[in-house]
This record gives sequence, structure tokens and C-alpha cells, in this order.
Amino acid sequence: MDLRLYLVTDDAFFGSRPMETVIRQAVAGGVTMVQLRRKHATARALVQEAKDWRTILKPLGIPLLLNDRLDVALAAETDGVHLGQSDLPWAAARRLAPPPFMIGASVRTPDEARQAEAEGVDYVAVSPVFDTPTKPDAEPGVGLEGIRQVRQVVRLPLVAIGGIQVGCVRDVIQAGANGVAVVSAILGAADPEAAACRLRREVDDALGGRKHKNTTAN
Repeated sequence: MDLRLYLVTDDAFFGSRPMETVIRQAVAGGVTMVQLRRKHATARALVQEAKDWRTILKPLGIPLLLNDRLDVALAAETDGVHLGQSDLPWAAARRLAPPPFMIGASVRTPDEARQAEAEGVDYVAVSPVFDTPTKPDAEPGVGLEGIRQVRQVVRLPLVAIGGIQVGCVRDVIQAGANGVAVVSAILGAADPEAAACRLRREVDDALGGRKHKNTTAN
């Protein structure tokens, strides 16, 4: 599982651009995982859309996860599902979908992260890190300290989401994240490939620096 640059979709940012073109550009720039997020689609439409996305991403070696809907994810044979606090309980999802099917969990506090790990999820997404225009109803961002607190209590891979832009990537990684999840930073860019490339470079450089720091400290 490679969480370095995790793209979460939002239809508002595609505009008149073909979805397939934008996603292929983002992957060419360095996206390592994609989450399909469609809050208001019917189950039937979402199954077909997830299958279409899987057809694009599987030959590229990029895992596809579905937001919220385990039933649709299983029907469409995606690589996993991402579940929030109000979705199907993580333990129930794990019973229904054993590994290697991936389950991600949105968490905000160390206690939520501990629970997610105990219930068998594969990674946690600390959300939101910063205030974000893509989810105006979200709670205030937990900041870098929120990432540090979650990192201290779980061994799971951790991805940071919410208001992530290229200028804050290094700080987010140094706080303990294994990668960043973004929406507008790529989909809202005039050149999604170039935007993804800049983000991926920042993530890789920061991860390399963290590894070097830990090695030196030992």
C-alpha cells in the first residue's frame, strides 16, 4: 500500500475536462492511490462508475478505493473502501471484507485512531489537518499537532488530508504522515500532471529526509 500521494475525487473540479484525461495526467505526475468519492450517486450508478475507474486504473497499477459504500465497493470489485465516523463500523467491514481488501478510516483524535487500529483497518487518515474549501461543513483542522498525537498511538500507515497544498507537505510528513491525500491541489490545477509531480517530489524528499534523520539519530 503506497499512500504517498492519494487523490480523492470531487466532481466539482473536473468541469468540462474528461475525467479519464485528468486522472491519467494525475497518475503520470505521481499519484499512488485514488479514492472515488460520490456522495449523491445511486448505488447502481456508482457500481458502474467504479468499474469504469477500475478499468482505467488497474492497468496503471493504481489501487482504487471507494468512499463510504462497502456494498458498492464489493460489487464493483474495487481494491478497498474508505469509511468515516458515521459509516459502517470498521470491525463489521473487516468481517465482510477480509484482506487483501483495504479499509481506510477517517480519524480526528488519538482515541479514534486506536479504535480503528483495533478494529482491523489498514490505514488511518487524519482529517481534516487544515481547514479545507472542499468540505465546508468539516470540523476545524487538527493541525500538525493532531498528526503527531495520532502517530504516537498507532503503528498503522497514516495519511494526512484536508487543506494540503505543496507548501505544507514537508511539515505534514515530518509530523508523522506517510503521505498526503489531496483534492483541489491536483484536480483544481490547470495542469494536473505538473501539480501531482510537485506534490510527489515534496513527499518523497520529506520522507527521505525523515529516514536520514532517524538513521542519524540511531
